[in-house]
Amino acid sequence: MTAQTASGLRKTLGMRSAVLFGLAYMTPIIVLGIFGVIAERSQGGSAGAYLLATVAMLFTAQSYGLMARHYPVAGSAYTYVRKALDARIGFIVGWAILLDYLFLPLVIWLIGGSYLQGQFAAVPFWVWIVSFAVITTALNLVGLKVADRANLVLMVFQLLILAIFVALTVAHLVGHAQSLLSLGPFVGDSGFSAVVAGAAVAAYSFLGFDAVSTLTEETHDAARTIPRAILLIAFIGGAIFVAVAYVVTLVAPGSYFPDADSLSEGIAKTIGGNLFGAIFLAALIIGQFTSGLAAQAAVSRLLYAMGRDGVLPRCVFGMVSAKFRTPVVNIVLTGAVGLIAILLSVATSTSFINFGAFTAFTLVNVSVVVYFLRNRSDRLSRWRYVVLPVMGAAVDVYLLTHLELDALIIGLSWAGIGFLYLLWLTRGLTRQPPDLVGLAQ
Repeated sequence: MTAQTASGLRKTLGMRSAVLFGLAYMTPIIVLGIFGVIAERSQGGSAGAYLLATVAMLFTAQSYGLMARHYPVAGSAYTYVRKALDARIGFIVGWAILLDYLFLPLVIWLIGGSYLQGQFAAVPFWVWIVSFAVITTALNLVGLKVADRANLVLMVFQLLILAIFVALTVAHLVGHAQSLLSLGPFVGDSGFSAVVAGAAVAAYSFLGFDAVSTLTEETHDAARTIPRAILLIAFIGGAIFVAVAYVVTLVAPGSYFPDADSLSEGIAKTIGGNLFGAIFLAALIIGQFTSGLAAQAAVSRLLYAMGRDGVLPRCVFGMVSAKFRTPVVNIVLTGAVGLIAILLSVATSTSFINFGAFTAFTLVNVSVVVYFLRNRSDRLSRWRYVVLPVMGAAVDVYLLTHLELDALIIGLSWAGIGFLYLLWLTRGLTRQPPDLVGLAQ
C-alpha cells in the first residue's frame, strides 16, 4: 500500500525513480545539442570543460545531499536556507529560484518547438508549444506514479540514442584509422584558461540535478534516498557529458564552427546517414519532453512548499487534489506560464533563468557551513561540512558573476521585486515570514 505524508503528498518514488527524474531534468542528450557552443568557448577542449564542471557541481551536490538528509521535506534550496540561515533569506532564495524553476519548462518547450518547426514548417509554432504544455500537464496532474512510468520509457530511449551516437562515432573513427586516445579534447588549442571558460558554460548543463530534492516528501526513505540520488545524478550526468564530448571532439576537432548551434545534427548525419540524423533529432525532442515533465513536477512542489508556509497564498498554492494527491493548481499554473513561449525566442528566454540557480547553489553551500557551526559534534565531518561547501560556494559565485550582463540585470531586478514583497510580508522585516507547517515523517 502506498505511504502518505502528513502534508497530503503520496510516497511513490524509490532510488531508481528519483535518479531518473533528476537525469530527465538535466536532459543528458543536451550535451549534443550545445556541443558546438562549448567547443568554441573551450577552444576545442569540451571534454576538459565538462570534467571541470562535473567536479565543481559535485561539491554543490554533496551540500544538497547533506541538507536533504537533515531537512527531508519539499522545497529544496528554499527550505534548506530558511532552516539553516534565516527565514527571510530563505524567502529571497525561494523567490530567486522561481526565476529558474518557473520559466524552465517554458524554455524547454520553446527549444523543442523550435526543433519541430524547423522540420515541419507548415505547422504553426503555437501548436507545438500547446501540445507540449497540455500533454506534460496532464501527466503531472495524475501523479508522479504515472509520470514516472512515462519518464522511464522516454529516458531509456534518450540514453539509448546517446549510446548509439557514441558507438557510431567510435566506428567512424576506427573506419578512418583515427586514434581513440588523445589529450586534445581535454586541453584544447589554447590551454587551461579556455577550458575554464568552457566549464563556466558547461556547468549550465547540470542545472536541475538538485530538482529531485523537491520530491522529498514523495520518496520512500527520503533521508537516505535523496542525498544518494542527488550525488548519483550529478556523477552520472557528468560522466555522460565527458564521455560524449570526448568522442565527438575526436570527430569534430577545432574551436570554430560556422554551424555551432546545430553542429551535432550534422555530425549525426556524417556518422550514421540521414536515417540516424532523423532519429537523433527525434531523440532531442524526446529529451526536451522528459526534461519538461520533470521541470514542471519540481516547480509545482516548490510552489506548494511556499504556499503551505503561507509565504504565497495558502488557499491557492498550498492545495493538494483529494483525488490525485498532487498540487493541481500549481501544475496548471506552470503549464499556463509555459504558453508564453509562443511569444518569445530561445535567446530571450534562456538569458535569465540561470541567475536563480547559481544564487541557490551558493547559499545551499553556505547553509551547510552554518549548520555545522550551530550543531558541532564529532559526527559532523569538517571536510564534508566546511571544506567542500566553501569550495562549492566559491565556484558557484564564479559562475554567477560570469553570466551575461542581461541575465544579471534581469536576475537582480527579479530579486528586487521579491525583496519588496518580503518587506510587505514582514512589515518592514520586523516579522519572520510564515514558518513551515510541519516536517513530514
